[in-house]
Amino acid sequence: MKGTYVLVIKVKKKINICIGKLGKFTFPTGYYIYIGSGQNNLEKRVQRHLRKEKKLFWHVDYLLNHPEVEIKKIWIREGKRWECNLARKIAKDTGFKAMISKFGSSDCGCETHLFLVLKPGKEDKVLKQNRFFLLDSI
Repeated sequence: MKGTYVLVIKVKKKINICIGKLGKFTFPTGYYIYIGSGQNNLEKRVQRHLRKEKKLFWHVDYLLNHPEVEIKKIWIREGKRWECNLARKIAKDTGFKAMISKFGSSDCGCETHLFLVLKPGKEDKVLKQNRFFLLDSI
């Protein structure tokens, strides 16, 4: 299956992490959304993010590898790449704050694919409106 996924990530307490070549960043406590795509195999990409034991390759791997970080929800939308379209919409929404420049978006024109959720619950509403489906269990 091809498609786009959104990870709802919880940072349990303020942390500092080096995100590969992007550098060191502070992540305040809260919920974040990360938008990615799996154009060759969506299922394998999502399963990879759920594993703790993996080579750190993608920007999000560095964040997810921290013990104070966990994936709370996974949303998916099958079909073409929706990640940039969704990232542009979320960047304009006052319920979110764009985080690190080029995080997850070094291969496209988007500012970032990582957003801090400023209004809890807003992510569910936006993702439903954009025809994403919540995976039942992670």
